[in-house]
Amino acid sequence: MLLLFGGRSAEHDVSRATAVSVAAALDRDRYEVLPVAITTDGRWLLNRDAQVLLDGARDALPRAFDIAGTAVVPSADPTRAELVVAETATSLAVDVVFPVLHGPYGEDGTVQGLFELAGLPYVGAGVLASALGMDKIAMKRTFAACGLPQPDYLEFRDGGSPAEFCQRAEATLGLPCFVKPANMGSSVGVSKAHDRAELEAAVSLALEYDEWILAEEAVTGREIEIAILGDDPPTASVAGEIVPGEEFYSYADKYESDRSQLLVPAPLTAVQLGEVQALAIRAFQACRGEAMARVDFFLREDREPAFLVNELNTIPGFTPISMYPKLWEASGVPYPALVDRLVDLAIARHARREKRAGRQRH
Repeated sequence: MLLLFGGRSAEHDVSRATAVSVAAALDRDRYEVLPVAITTDGRWLLNRDAQVLLDGARDALPRAFDIAGTAVVPSADPTRAELVVAETATSLAVDVVFPVLHGPYGEDGTVQGLFELAGLPYVGAGVLASALGMDKIAMKRTFAACGLPQPDYLEFRDGGSPAEFCQRAEATLGLPCFVKPANMGSSVGVSKAHDRAELEAAVSLALEYDEWILAEEAVTGREIEIAILGDDPPTASVAGEIVPGEEFYSYADKYESDRSQLLVPAPLTAVQLGEVQALAIRAFQACRGEAMARVDFFLREDREPAFLVNELNTIPGFTPISMYPKLWEASGVPYPALVDRLVDLAIARHARREKRAGRQRH
């Protein structure tokens, strides 16, 4: 297994933490783990150099290779691809890739497209679902087309008038409202604007991360999350609830402080649980999700529709204390078994696709 982590996005450190957890959970009797890191400047590091970025998981990983400068290419065997080391022309057979890249250049379909071209099985969503899950505007357009309830929003592209956008957002959505980059995760670049000055600052900040941004109504309610596993059919976990330690669930609240609380299972009625699980599956299927995703909701208890879909994450946080594995633990799937299931799904999907017309036969 190739464990791919790091990446060029602002979520590089989140990816490293996820890789440590996945590496520690892998069954060494079943998997031979090849760690590959992508640095913040886009270099690919293999094995020993990658281990340096893995910190605590370093001693748990094999040390058989000490090379860098890799590329993924198809092999003569249609069931495998190979890592080719440019300097030495050495190739290493790989059965499956487990990408734990968060954010752009990893969670957005770019790396998934690379592995499709290489004919290599990989864990998680395919190119389409990855791209939709990363781009909040495209995702919201998809949800709207499928009739899913969601918060009101406005979109903006750099090059337009920020002042006019702020005026429209204030008039249409009201204040406070949220401003987000379209292509970013882990609440990076997200701000809650309470007045016009904060709104203008929030727009400027979001535009530092993406040329497409959105403003979204501030929903008063609870934050509920559902984990999805599989895709034929997809299965929904029990619900979890996030109780933010700050005004909203910010990057600092997620990764740098201990003030937030994760309630698993969430205190919901049986009717509420059934409703949000059904909505999670609809959102997952609307984006053509595969294998795994976490779907986030707002729960308004004062009016209908009670549940609003916030977003779908195709590579959710995957440390043992992250919501996705915690939800499956509470649903009867422990962390190591969850990793095994995701790998099995990746290999099965690859085998299905290899049978389709249009694939070159070897």
